[in-house]
Amino acid sequence: MPEPEAVLFVCTMNAVRSPMAAALLRSLRPSLKVQSCGLEPGEPDFLMAAVMAELGLDLAGHTPHRMTDLKPGHFGLVVTLSPEAHHRALEWTRSARTEVEYWATLDATAIEGSREQRLCAYRAVRDELLNKLRSRFQLANA
Repeated sequence: MPEPEAVLFVCTMNAVRSPMAAALLRSLRPSLKVQSCGLEPGEPDFLMAAVMAELGLDLAGHTPHRMTDLKPGHFGLVVTLSPEAHHRALEWTRSARTEVEYWATLDATAIEGSREQRLCAYRAVRDELLNKLRSRFQLANA
């Protein structure tokens, strides 16, 4: 698959999965234009920021963005991380020449339990996204 010049990650809320994926890809491929958004703007998530800080990525100041604030033609690839986001992205990109990929990704916010149990779920999402990014963008384990 050719590498796009600009990538957009979309999930239901722009609070956990999509900002994680965008930050990870930016760290792996700084030359790419990478953004994230949600169908609705979520609230900043401190657990997401904590697990990203473990990798040296500061997302504590992440401000959620809405998909309708962006234009689909600005991205060569839109990666959706929830079924709702995928359906909406297909509609959103219908008149643009934009590739849309769906990466089924767990919603870590749905996991209940102790703080450590929840952090483990967030780490699992982060690590799964990192593996998918390495595979999709043909990156060695960086």
